[in-house]
Amino acid sequence: MSAIWRTSLTLAGAATLTVGMAQAQEPDLSDPPEIDGEVITEDLGSHTLRLGIGLAESSPQYLSSQYFADILDERTEGRISVEVFPNSQLGDDVQMMEMLQTGSLDMSYPSTSPATTYVPELAVFDLPFLLPTREAATEVMKSDVAQEMLDSFEGTGIKALAFSENGYRQLTNSVRPVDSPEDVAGIDVGGLTIRTMENDVQLSIWEALGANPTPMAFGEVFSAMEQGVIDGQENPWSTILTSNFHEVQDYGSETRHVYTPFILMMSERTWDNLDPQYQDLVQEAARKSADYEIQLAAEYDDWSREQLEERGMEITRLDDEQVAEFQEAVEGVYDEWAPEIGEDVVEDVQSIVEDVQSE
Repeated sequence: MSAIWRTSLTLAGAATLTVGMAQAQEPDLSDPPEIDGEVITEDLGSHTLRLGIGLAESSPQYLSSQYFADILDERTEGRISVEVFPNSQLGDDVQMMEMLQTGSLDMSYPSTSPATTYVPELAVFDLPFLLPTREAATEVMKSDVAQEMLDSFEGTGIKALAFSENGYRQLTNSVRPVDSPEDVAGIDVGGLTIRTMENDVQLSIWEALGANPTPMAFGEVFSAMEQGVIDGQENPWSTILTSNFHEVQDYGSETRHVYTPFILMMSERTWDNLDPQYQDLVQEAARKSADYEIQLAAEYDDWSREQLEERGMEITRLDDEQVAEFQEAVEGVYDEWAPEIGEDVVEDVQSIVEDVQSE
C-alpha cells in the first residue's frame, strides 16, 4: 500500500462520516446574499452571455448561476446580462466545454471530472475518500494548489474562474440495498451496472468495487435507468433529488466516496472581448456566486436525503466500519493514479486536509 493512500485512509477514517438523524432544515432560498460593490457607470460595451449548466432550475448550481447573473446585471446597470440554460439544454459537460473553445458558447459550469482532459491534475478530486469533510474540501478549493489548476486552463480556449461544490457522491440503484463492496459486486448474481462520469479514475473506482461502470453523459442517465440500460448511478443527494432519480431508483447508500467540485468557466474568446474592468467584475462575481453555491449545496445535502426518503427511496446510512470496507476495496486506485496525477499534487492536497483536521 502506498504512503499516499495510507495517509488518505487515516484521514478519512478519522472523520465521522455517519450522518446524524436530526431533522434537516429546508433550505431558505428566498434571501441570497446582498449584492454590494461599486457599480460601473461607464459604458464599456453591452454583452449578453449564454451560460449552460447540466442541472435543473431547483439546483444550487442554477440558483447560484442566477445570483452570478444578478451581480453582473446590477453592477453594470444592465450592460452585461446572463441567460442561464439548465438541464443540459445546450449539451453535456464535454460538449459545452468544446463549445467554449470555439466561442460558440460563452460560459459553462461542468464538474471537474470531464475537465481532466484539459488539466490532468484535476483528477486529484476523483481520488476516493480524499476529502473527508466539507471544510477540508472548501479549503482545498480556495488553496494555491487549486488556483494553479484554474490557471492551467490558459491557452486551452477556456478561462476557468472559480471552483464550487458539486458535492459528496452517493450511490443509488434499482436492484438491491448496498452496505458493502460485496453488494456492489453481487458475487453470486452479478455486479451492478453503474453510470459514471466520463473519467478514467471514476472507472477505476467502480471496477475495483466489482461493478460494471458505464460512462455516460448526465442528460442520458434518467432514461437509461428508466429503461433498465443501467442499474444505478452516483451523484450528490441534491442532484439525485432535483433530477427526480427517486422515480426510477429504489435504493440509496450514503457512501460519500468522492467529493466533486464544479468549475465556473468562460470562453477565452468571450473573456478577451470584455473590457478589463468587466473582466475584474466577472471574476469577482464568479467567486461570490461560487461561495453562495457552496453554502446552498451544504444546506441542501441532508434535506435532500430526507426528501428522497419521504418520496420512497430506501437509504442506507453507512457507519465508519462500513465506509472503511469501501476504502480498503479501492486503495489500489491511489497506486494506479497518483503517479499519473502527480504525487506532489496529491500530497499537497493531503497536507491541506491534515491541517484542517488538526485545527
